[in-house]
Amino acid sequence: MITPAQDFKEQAAQITKDLRHREIIQTALRKYESARDKTKAAFQDWQGARDAASAAKAEAIGHLDRYLVEFTDKIAARGTHVHWASSAARAREIILGIVQAKKARSIIKSKAMTSEEIHLNEALEKAGFEVVESDLGEFIVQLRNETPYHIVFPAMHLTRGQISDLFRDKLGSAPTQNPEDLTMIARRVLREKYITADIGITGANFAVAETGMISITENEGNARLTAALPKTVITLLGIEKILPRFEDLALFLPMLATAGTGQPLTCYNSFYAGPRQPDESDGPEDYHVVLLDNRRTALLADPEQRDALHCIRCGACLNVCPIFRNVGGHTYHTTYSGPIGSVITPHLRDLQDWKHLSQASSLCGACTETCPVKIDLHHHLLQNRRNAVAASPSALERLAFRIFATVVNHPRLYAAVTRLGRSLQKLHPAIKASALDPARSWTRTRDLPRIPTRSFKEFWKSRS
Repeated sequence: MITPAQDFKEQAAQITKDLRHREIIQTALRKYESARDKTKAAFQDWQGARDAASAAKAEAIGHLDRYLVEFTDKIAARGTHVHWASSAARAREIILGIVQAKKARSIIKSKAMTSEEIHLNEALEKAGFEVVESDLGEFIVQLRNETPYHIVFPAMHLTRGQISDLFRDKLGSAPTQNPEDLTMIARRVLREKYITADIGITGANFAVAETGMISITENEGNARLTAALPKTVITLLGIEKILPRFEDLALFLPMLATAGTGQPLTCYNSFYAGPRQPDESDGPEDYHVVLLDNRRTALLADPEQRDALHCIRCGACLNVCPIFRNVGGHTYHTTYSGPIGSVITPHLRDLQDWKHLSQASSLCGACTETCPVKIDLHHHLLQNRRNAVAASPSALERLAFRIFATVVNHPRLYAAVTRLGRSLQKLHPAIKASALDPARSWTRTRDLPRIPTRSFKEFWKSRS
């Protein structure tokens, strides 16, 4: 049975050779960087905004027990049903129970990474329900039977031609390379799904404790329709999405837009505080909020890495990561890819099975530098590495370090080993491969310095 680490290495090797794929991703990210930098420049003090956002999230996470109770009390007072899900299995059970109780047939769903995290679509489809993603990118990858490629841009890896071919095969539309035409094809299909859906499922960007409101930010209006047309709506969100005050959104909404897509503000920012009230013209008759833990409280208990819960899922760290740019989002085989995914996945799943993600980093620090809420991402990757080794030390590595310690503490032995090493270096597979099979050589894309005939110490002695 192939392990997640072996799967990652095999797919990474395959994707990095696909120069067309890499060009698509890097072209998209260059456009993002240009837009982001212009919008960041409009902030009076971007670094000051990062400090304020980090402080607000630290307050929320540091007093999560109090703010969660405040949030649930206020949203429940308006008639919302609040459910607590300790695990992914429990969250699926709660949502499936609601859907079955309503005798629903079809479900429309807006973008929710938490639903990807708990594999909600698969559970609902297995139970016999139709689930349709209403976000354009999510709708496209759903038609391809794929997971989202990126936290913010689910279909980043696809060209217009590929999407056109997909719509022709799955929806019977005419071929087109025009983005507006492709959008309208999807919109015509989804409009019918909105009207016939019995249940709407949404995610959430933020949950405000002070007012007991859900905040959803988007660019298409699909989440707004998902929450307005069906009679029953379910919002699934991680418990870390809490913000203390409504005024915090004045900072977080433009910051999320800037870091996530390079926009000053996303097109639609909606707030939901419960089911339709007597004086309201639209909205659901029945509203449910499912608060998901799924090992987040275990991360909360870790004082060293709990700031990873500050993440606002903007995807900025993915966009600047040299590893993500080259291996792509699907290589990670996790809901959350890139640096933030490499930090939190070992906490949400299993450290030993997913420790390879923390190894897949250059530790350049670009992720930490760009994070709008100042999560110390590259240091957390190092901490994951340390924790993985401490939890399951390798006998071979321990033996190797003991031998190394012995050698470096005995000068004559060290000198003898270095001389032997220079001779044996010529037999290294990377060097042999360059002569035997240049196409597969490690040196095909790297320069290998010539092996010196003597060490600096030997050279210095000869001059003396």
